[in-house]
Amino acid sequence: MRILFTCGGTGGHINPALAVADIVKSKHPGAQILFAGANGGMETKLVPKEGYELKTIDISRFERSLSPGSIVRNAKTVLTMRRSKRQAERIIEEFRPDIVVGTGGYASYPVIERAAAMGIPTAIHEANFAPGLTTRMLAPKVGRIMVNFEESRTVYRDASKVVFTGMPVRESFLFLKKEDARRKLNVGSEPLVVSYWGSLGAREMNKRIAGFMLCEAKEALFRHIHATGTFGWRWMPQYVKDLGLDLDSCPLIDMREYIYDMPLVMSAADLVICRGGASTIGELCAAAMPAVIVPSPNVSENHQEKNARALERRGAAIVVTEKECTGEGLYDLVKELLSDPERLRSMSAAMNSMAVLDSAELIYKTILDMIA
Repeated sequence: MRILFTCGGTGGHINPALAVADIVKSKHPGAQILFAGANGGMETKLVPKEGYELKTIDISRFERSLSPGSIVRNAKTVLTMRRSKRQAERIIEEFRPDIVVGTGGYASYPVIERAAAMGIPTAIHEANFAPGLTTRMLAPKVGRIMVNFEESRTVYRDASKVVFTGMPVRESFLFLKKEDARRKLNVGSEPLVVSYWGSLGAREMNKRIAGFMLCEAKEALFRHIHATGTFGWRWMPQYVKDLGLDLDSCPLIDMREYIYDMPLVMSAADLVICRGGASTIGELCAAAMPAVIVPSPNVSENHQEKNARALERRGAAIVVTEKECTGEGLYDLVKELLSDPERLRSMSAAMNSMAVLDSAELIYKTILDMIA
């Protein structure tokens, strides 16, 4: 069995492929697995770290603007795409895969497109509620489209191709018990709120959280862990001080750069405040975690809000747009939710109902069926 995975750009595209690759290797130790991604992308670090070989191709993205600079960059992108198709074809010819599976990112397009043109079985996984540009371009060419949201079936023209698989997440999100997690973190009986805006951080939303902290410091009703992100850590500690908040005198507020033990922290939490990326949504569902989601407005196709609204329709989350979000308003909302345990239980149950705990296994079985 020879499987070529192609992915890149973000962890939300890379981690699902790694999760499925791990299942394939556990069930078929002799399987040959290769990854293809973008030169210089995040995958060049994540994939080799997990022990898999990665081949890279040159990728540049299209600009949606019609400014003179964007037109020039798009002309260069067309030339790069021709080169990337030749590079993709060379990788495919050398590896001779039985199937090519794409999990998102611009690097997926030339690899999947070339494989389909060469008559090799192909499949793609779409993590977001609405398909991105790469998925829309590839949908007519591939044999299977695996989706993260069951409601997404109606978005695609040929529903017979669509398979609902959910989003693979780390197993540690599935099996940690709340009591054990709280004990390990030395959390008492007080509620725990966790907030984060991604690994880099979002400047404007970190400012909103600073306002949130000013409110919570006055009442000390709950414990709060906030991850500023890499960029946020450079300025936010001083920013909070300039607002007059001394975190050393607020033992219930824990501000840190990054939450390295996220499965443990999320398992201990009562409520999460976060963005609406596909990986985050998958982790919330797996952990059955009630959430207040503030989608990033700075993403293509507004996909984070579409993801978040899918959870909101099921009663699993509350969506607050960044435009209407304030630190004070966010604090009042969190206070309201924490004072209503029955509503939190209902949100948790709704979140749990959307979880696909065997997502990686379902993708693996889809791959096997296509090879057969």
